[in-house]
Amino acid sequence: MEKREPKNRLRRFTVVIEQDENGYYVATVPSLPSCYTQARTLEKLAPRIREVIALCLAEQQPPRMKFVALEQVEVGV
Repeated sequence: MEKREPKNRLRRFTVVIEQDENGYYVATVPSLPSCYTQARTLEKLAPRIREVIALCLAEQQPPRMKFVALEQVEVGV
């Protein structure tokens, strides 16, 4: 009987993308602490975030979370 490799299962992650004061796009993955990357364009950011998620998953298992909402909140400073 032939052994079969298990198929890679896909996981879905919420990614927050913001633009910093220098124009760089910064992507963070809230469910993976210290999982972030940046790029000058959104086109360059997409493959980088997939790469960094794979690297983070090699080190930690994220909790199963479901995206509910994203809000911007203003506070006085």
